[in-house]
Amino acid sequence: MGTENKEKLNIFDLKLLNSFTESYFKIKPNFNLVTFLAKKERIDFIYNTSALEGNPMTFPEVQTLLEGITVGGHKLSDEQQILNQNKSVQLLYDMVEKKDFTIDKSTFCKLHHKVAFEEALNWGKFRTGQIRIGGTEFKPPVPGNLDSIFQNGLEILEEVDHPIVKALSFFLFGAINQFFWDGNKRTSRLMMNGILLSSGFPILNIKAKDKLEFNTKMVAYYDSQKMEDILNYLVMYYLKQNK
Repeated sequence: MGTENKEKLNIFDLKLLNSFTESYFKIKPNFNLVTFLAKKERIDFIYNTSALEGNPMTFPEVQTLLEGITVGGHKLSDEQQILNQNKSVQLLYDMVEKKDFTIDKSTFCKLHHKVAFEEALNWGKFRTGQIRIGGTEFKPPVPGNLDSIFQNGLEILEEVDHPIVKALSFFLFGAINQFFWDGNKRTSRLMMNGILLSSGFPILNIKAKDKLEFNTKMVAYYDSQKMEDILNYLVMYYLKQNK
């Protein structure tokens, strides 16, 4: 990542990231177990992820919809978002099981294609225009810099020692840079969980009940462009969820 972008975004502090050492995490990797559990928690993950994005469908409604039964009383766009999320999660799990998941632009865009199908301005491609993030004055990078920011960011992520920290950092990386027109947090969350699962660690499933706290932390991250507080929050959340 170029010096100017690194200083502007201040999202990769290797000293901070590598302060979370192996002894910090008591979770032991177990690929077969975590992939089994992730499949069992699929509907719960889809519900919570969509709820964080403001989708009003309840857990029973999401469950019913994913069983193939039409649910009344909601906009078609709400249902489409759930169905898209389901397809994207299934794609991720297939990639992980087949050992095809990689931390690269191709995987990122394939997942986004499922996440944002008929929802964003386009899907499966980096954005070509400037966007804003609601609730903050922070302006994401201009589209002409996205490819270099992404590639340089991945090079720095390779230097992160622990897979859990690498995964959480990718989520923050994708969220602050807003590589796509829409669906950035959802797609970055999938990449995060792909890194976790591929490394034998459980997924991170931010719960809908924690939406206010999570959103407050994220806005503070955008405003400050510094990741220490939000990374500590996510690490503690993850450890509590998987203790």
